Amino acid sequence: MKPGRDVAGTITAAQLRKIAETKMQDLNANSVEAAMKIILGSAKSCGIEVKG
Repeated sequence: MKPGRDVAGTITAAQLRKIAETKMQDLNANSVEAAMKIILGSAKSCGIEVKG
């Protein structure tokens, strides 16, 4: 696959928030929104699209 070009899967914004809340203590982020941005970047580089 070509990350950034091909879509390997999709998740919703609610799922992204739940992941961010779960991973919050492992991330260098001060808020859930900042953690969501970190995870969003990782998801995009893996070919995962976030809808919503």
